[in-house]
Amino acid sequence: MSFLKRLLGISDKKDKNTLRKDPDESKFMPEKSLPIDEMFMNNFKENGGKFLYCEDENELQSTFKQILNENNWKKENVFAKSSDLLKRFQIKNSLTRPLDADYFLTTTEYLIANTGALLVNSDQIGEKKLNDLPYNFIVIATTSQLLETIGEGLQLIKRKKSEIPSNITTMKTFEGKVESDFMSYGSPSKNLYLLLLEDL
Repeated sequence: MSFLKRLLGISDKKDKNTLRKDPDESKFMPEKSLPIDEMFMNNFKENGGKFLYCEDENELQSTFKQILNENNWKKENVFAKSSDLLKRFQIKNSLTRPLDADYFLTTTEYLIANTGALLVNSDQIGEKKLNDLPYNFIVIATTSQLLETIGEGLQLIKRKKSEIPSNITTMKTFEGKVESDFMSYGSPSKNLYLLLLEDL
């Protein structure tokens, strides 16, 4: 079943991380796990995040504008570390004081399916603590960034970077949810929109 159909809820689910067993299968067979895209989507939404799937760049740009309009955020009243993102969304400058911004525009390193978390590091947030960033986040990610566990993400970061980035953390506390693991201990809750672009 396609990612879009699962996104729209056209699949049968037994619980958030397992599929319903076929009645013809033995009860002693292990439960089948959900595909990682569906697992991430379920866990991310359960954490309180706002998930928006985009099939192409045009839809991504349109969704970005809709978020700004819906919240009365000024496009230029942004804090962003990435000049590439500013160019992509045709924003001339980023504010220098994060807490003066309406929203923080960023990417993420990986999306962690089994917890619904976003793995970020100094490439995305610099040396800032999450408390030092705006309450509102717009995060741009792609379907190829989906991984099942945080361990996989940490291994890939170690493999692909010549120097391990500092300030590695996960974000999984959205809209007042309580964190439950050491990677996000003490992380503040954020109002987070995830724009997930199909690239597979």
